[in-house]
Amino acid sequence: MSTTEDPTRVMVDIETMGNTPGSIILTLGAVKFSSAGITDTFYRRIDPESCERFGLKPDVSTILWWFKQPDEARLEITKPGVELSQALTEFGEWLGDPVVEIWGNGAAFDNTVLAAAYRACELSLPWRYSRDRCYRTMKAMHPEVAVPDRVGTHHNALDDAMNQALHLIEIFKKLSIDC
Repeated sequence: MSTTEDPTRVMVDIETMGNTPGSIILTLGAVKFSSAGITDTFYRRIDPESCERFGLKPDVSTILWWFKQPDEARLEITKPGVELSQALTEFGEWLGDPVVEIWGNGAAFDNTVLAAAYRACELSLPWRYSRDRCYRTMKAMHPEVAVPDRVGTHHNALDDAMNQALHLIEIFKKLSIDC
C-alpha cells in the first residue's frame, strides 16, 4: 500500500465531446509510473450513448474540433465502447489504493471531468480529492525540460497519458524527485 511519502502516481487522459465537467467521455487512458518509467496501463473506450443516459452532454464546438483531427484519432473514438459505469468501476479497481496521485493535463480538465462522471454514475471517487495533480502546471513551470519524442497518436487517451507521464518523469529527475 502506498503512503503519503511514497504515493502511486497515475497520469490520466480522457478524450471527450466537451471540455467541462458533465461532458461525454469517449476514451479513458491512464498509466502508473515511477522513476523507471511506465509500470502499468489502463485503457477503455466508452459508449457515448451510455454517457448520455447518465446525463453527460456533448458540446458542438468540441464535435467540430474532432472533425479536424487526424483520421487515426477520429477512428479510434468511433470503435465500440463499454458502458460508462463499467469503465469507471474498472478504472477504480485498477487504481486500487485511494492514496494514489492522479495527474491530469490541466487543473480543470481530465480530473474534474472524470470526477463529474463518477458523480453522474453515483459511484464513489476512487482517489482522494486532495491527491489531484496538474501536469500542465508542472510543464509550464519547467519549460527547460525537453518533452521526449512523441510516441503514438495525438488525442489517443493512452498515448497521451504515456507521453505526459514520460515528460513528468524527466521533470521529476531534474528536480531530484524520486517517483
